[in-house]
Amino acid sequence: MKLSKEQEAEQIYSLFDEFKNAYTAEWERLDRCERLYRGEHWYDIPTEDANEPRPVTPILHSTVENMRSDLMDNFPEAVITSDRVEYDELAKTLSTLIKENHTECRYMKEFGELTHDLTVGGYMIQETGYDETLNHSLGGTFIRHVDPRNIMFDPCCTDIQDSRAVFKFTPYTKEWFYNHYPNEAGEMKSDRFRVGRLRDDVLNADTNDNILLIECWKREYNPQTGMYSIHMLKLAGGILLEDSRELKPQGYFSHGEYPFTVTPLFARKGSCLGYGIIDMFKSAQLYSDKLDQIVMKNALMASHNKLLVTGASGFDIDDLRDWSKEVHRGENLNGVTWFPTSPLPSYIIDFANSIRTSIKEESGCNDFSRGMTMGGVTAASAIAALQEMSSKRSRLAIKAVHEAFREAVNQEIEVEREFSVFSRQITIEDENGRRQVSLSPDMFFVNTELGNKIPLEFKVSVKVQRANSFSVAAHNDLILQLASMGIITGDVALELLMFDSKAQALALMRKKTNQTHELNKANTQTLNA
Repeated sequence: MKLSKEQEAEQIYSLFDEFKNAYTAEWERLDRCERLYRGEHWYDIPTEDANEPRPVTPILHSTVENMRSDLMDNFPEAVITSDRVEYDELAKTLSTLIKENHTECRYMKEFGELTHDLTVGGYMIQETGYDETLNHSLGGTFIRHVDPRNIMFDPCCTDIQDSRAVFKFTPYTKEWFYNHYPNEAGEMKSDRFRVGRLRDDVLNADTNDNILLIECWKREYNPQTGMYSIHMLKLAGGILLEDSRELKPQGYFSHGEYPFTVTPLFARKGSCLGYGIIDMFKSAQLYSDKLDQIVMKNALMASHNKLLVTGASGFDIDDLRDWSKEVHRGENLNGVTWFPTSPLPSYIIDFANSIRTSIKEESGCNDFSRGMTMGGVTAASAIAALQEMSSKRSRLAIKAVHEAFREAVNQEIEVEREFSVFSRQITIEDENGRRQVSLSPDMFFVNTELGNKIPLEFKVSVKVQRANSFSVAAHNDLILQLASMGIITGDVALELLMFDSKAQALALMRKKTNQTHELNKANTQTLNA
């Protein structure tokens, strides 16, 4: 039986409330991780004396940033290939198209936010979709970052594709709703759900007027066809605003999957979410800072030694406190005693340093991976080798991120195939120079001998778009050594070198070679004549 809009909205809000209650502890965990990342965890620990020192050595912050740097140095780029040779040029064009879409939607910036969520919160979330305003209103696909505080998956599922629903939500003011939904805005009720992104601790924003715009993604199974279909409904203030089933009853996306990819750093059993660097090493950071507090408190006490004066001494306390006087009058020196603060054992300071060192070593972000070497190691090849051996943890994270990127690009290709309407002019730059290729929507399909129109199958692999500078320098140094020894020729060396504008250099080299060949051919013909 088909539900009315009011019944549909009530059912979705009930499910949203169930998810919200399950996610309350998760949002608190994410907030704690952010405060630990910023070094503000002392404010979560009650102290008897608010004036006690609260030192912070930002080991966790630098560890997180070091792993993020490794991830950014391995920024992914999609390489698309085809099973059939006759479609290799199309696959190459599609690779350039996807790269242009990522440039247009500023995926480099999105990737930076994703690495922060992965290392600090423990998982990152990517969304794939189609934006009609991209590429000068010709449209294009995108991969975007989703804030973990603004999305909820089924807490009962370990695979998001098995979720009863996925909720993505963003708070907007009532004025925004009056501009975008003028007919429904007047009937919206005040929002009882106070969830969403972490608020700024400095800016005092008034959110009492905000209402959550909820995107409810629902995946339904059709037992007759054995296929899934995905639908999206928008709600706000208790009202159903949009329903994709009205325009596309067959499903919002033809691939029939939720358009989200979740990538955990350290997997959690029984959940699709994960734990991050902060969760694994927060206890060590807290103990390290606690020891620093003890050392600093001892130093402050030692700088203010106490003076004990008995009544039988005959000395005036205020007179003794005046350090400008050279002579003090009293009766008995035995009644005046200094009470110094005993120094702490040296092993306490060493123990605090050992805790900080263990965080860097156990997380894989040690001095070698940070580019800090001992013994005067300055050669690029040696530094690259040391970094390669010390970055095993980062490589595991990089593999997980690249696999998630590959899954997202697979969805992106299907979305491009489904939503692309206009032809696009794609500029390809390779060893043959720059040329323009027209990519039409029909090129995503092929006609069979029976006259059926079926989609072409593509394979997606991932390569590093921007490699580590030390690794590049070591690679180029090896190629130049091989060329200087005569093992490889100069043109082969140019092919193997890694540097910016390599395609342009190869095109100029081939152009010059062709001109030389034509000139020699003309001279030969002249001599023969």
